[in-house]
Order: sequence, then C-alpha cells, then structure tokens
Amino acid sequence: MKNMIVIGAQWGDEGKGRITDMLAKTADVVARFSGGNNAGHTVIVGKERFELHLIPSGILYSEKKNLIGNGVVINPIALVSEMEMVENRGVSTDNLFISENAHVIMPYHLLLDQLEEERKGPNKIGTTKKGIGPAYTDKVARRGIRMSDLLDEEILRKKLMLNLDFTNLLITKIYGADPVSVDEIIESYRPYIAKLTKHITNTAIIIDECNKAGKGVFFEGAQGTLLDIDYGTYPYVTSSNPTAGGVCTGSGIGPVKIDEVIGVAKAYITRVGEGPFPTELNNELGSFLREKGHEYGVTTGRPRRCGWFDGPIHRHGIRVNGLTQIALTKLDILSGVDTLKICTAYKYKGEILKDFPMNQNIIGDLEPIYEELPGWKEDISEIRAYADLPENARRYVEFIEELGGVKVSIIGLGPERDQAICR
Repeated sequence: MKNMIVIGAQWGDEGKGRITDMLAKTADVVARFSGGNNAGHTVIVGKERFELHLIPSGILYSEKKNLIGNGVVINPIALVSEMEMVENRGVSTDNLFISENAHVIMPYHLLLDQLEEERKGPNKIGTTKKGIGPAYTDKVARRGIRMSDLLDEEILRKKLMLNLDFTNLLITKIYGADPVSVDEIIESYRPYIAKLTKHITNTAIIIDECNKAGKGVFFEGAQGTLLDIDYGTYPYVTSSNPTAGGVCTGSGIGPVKIDEVIGVAKAYITRVGEGPFPTELNNELGSFLREKGHEYGVTTGRPRRCGWFDGPIHRHGIRVNGLTQIALTKLDILSGVDTLKICTAYKYKGEILKDFPMNQNIIGDLEPIYEELPGWKEDISEIRAYADLPENARRYVEFIEELGGVKVSIIGLGPERDQAICR
C-alpha cells in the first residue's frame, strides 16, 4: 500500500475534498495535518452533501481510521458540532482519533483575531476570524494549550491562568476590550471536552503501526500552496504549512515514507479574501465562472475571485511540493467559453518571468503573458473516458501537462464521486 498526499496546488478551494473522497477508499487511514476549521471540504455522496472542516473526508468510510494530526489547531466547539452533524446523518465517529499534541483554539484566540482585523481596517489580511492565527502564535510562543491538557482540569486551569496573565493585558491595554475569564472558558468547554476525551491519543503511533502492517495512509491537505506561511503570497496567507512538507511535521511521519504527492488544481484559478491575483478576471467572464462553478467559500460563504489558469503558479506548486501527479478539477465549468487563456509567464518592467516570484513586493505589478486555446461547446460532465473528451478539451489538459511536466492523472467533471476520468 502507498502513502499518498493530496495537496492544494493553488489558493485552496481546488476540490480536494472530492478527490480525497475518491482516493480514500485505497487507504486504511485518512489524516489531516494542518490548518483548522478555517478550511472546508465539500463531499457529495448521491444526494447527500457533507461540508467538513476538521474531520477528514475518510469519515464517510466506516472501515477507515481518521486522524486529526498534531499540526491542526482545533476548536472543540466546532469539532463537536461537526461530529454531531455527521452522527445525526448516520455516520459513526468511533473511528476518529485526535492527536494529543494538537493545539486548542480558545475563546480568546477568536477574540484576538477579530480585534486585530478591526484594528488593521483597510489593511486587514481577510482572515476567517476563526482564531487560527492567534492559536498558532501561542503555539510558537510556547504558551499554547494542547489537547492532552484538556484531559486534566487542574492542569488546564493552571495553564489558562498563566496564559491570561499575558493575553488579558493585550486584550485590555492594546485593544480596549473586556478581559477573558478562566472560569468561563472552563465552564463553556467542559461538555465539549467530555465528548472529545475518548478520541484523544498519540496519532503518530497509529500511522506507524499502519505502515508496519503494510497498510496505506492518505494525507488530506487543507487550504493551498499559495496560502503557505513560507511559500504563499505572504502576508495574505494562512498560519501553517499546507504544503507537502507540513505532512511530516504535522502528523509524525518521515519524508522517506511518502510515495505519491497529488496536487489538486482547478482548470481555472480562484482565491478568497485579500491579496494579489495576477490572472484575476474582474469582468463578466469572472462572474460567469463564479456562478457556474458555485465559487463561494464552504467555511465563510464569501464569493471567490476567479481568473485564468496560471502556469507559473502551477510550476511553483509542483516544485515546492514535489508533485508526482495532478488532479485537474472543474474542467466541465469551462464548457461554452469560446476562447480560453492560460498564463505561461509574467512581464515585469520589461523582463519575462517564467517562475512565480517570492518577492511579494512585485506581485501586484505583474502582467500575465497568455497563450490562447480554442474552447469547446459540449457538456462533458458525463464523460468517463479521456478519449471521449472533445479534442479542444484534451488539448487544454495536455497544455497544462506540458507547462508543468507532470501528468494529469485525474480529471474532475462534476461534484459527484463518479464524475471523473482516471487516466
């Protein structure tokens, strides 16, 4: 059995949930390794639509073990709410395991997230205000609360008191808001802790035992490469490493154990929130893609900005993740567009740039260089063999393969489990 990673190759929202759902059946364990409930996966099974934020997509397979790794930050209220949602729809959570080393999002993290965005005003990052950034800040500052701390109320109380000595100064003196109470936090979290206690364990051992038994692990990415704290469009990024490197630190597996890294990319490109977007379409076509592709955030409902497929970003994702395959989603959404464009490079002050620049100060001034390709009219959502795609659709896929030098092994043609071509 292989250990595989599914990574968002763009700004997130590429359709990782349905790709993970398709491929999870080949693994014995499905694991999340980064982010928090600021991410969202939509999985459609028949007429059932599941919107998951923390729970791995493998939860829909009763025989799979599902892990939330130490690299994830967890809001207990959000996680329990999500568990109850799937349980009420007949899905068991007995096979859900949570890393004892995962950090906990506390009420003051949500408050700090909101207060800081308000303070920045027009210079805000555009966070989901879920407390993700402040939770990771506390983790790095070595004052975070971990899931194992929830198992002993005396330890939890002691750590919260130490934390709030600092945090309440920040809340009251810098932001002018009311202080947070230790007793109120413990009282509000107590029922959620009771629900989660039996699920908390050393998930790295589960992965190791699985590998020793010759079984496979499927690592489910959240967000996307360009939201990575190191390799994204900083500072308009998330607070973790959703790239392939984050799998090892976020779940407890060595890099030599990874066999395949599958990058999920839309046939066009989208992003949510603030930040540069070289190929953005601020016109009727951008609106067309948004409505036809239902491009609204799973977590926030915010409309996604839409644009042409970006080759330099694609190559960037391949390089920093070590992608071995591409899953190209939403090709069906491009049906009916007469002329398609793919950005192959940028022009900046007379210079041609083939690679996505890490100097964030120049990204807003990049001029995309496009290659035009003829579109197709046919509805391709029911096609299941690559040879049956219209010639122009195949040319589009093969052009993307040439741009990055990595094979497109999966082509998504709709939201349903079976609406895909596997090459």
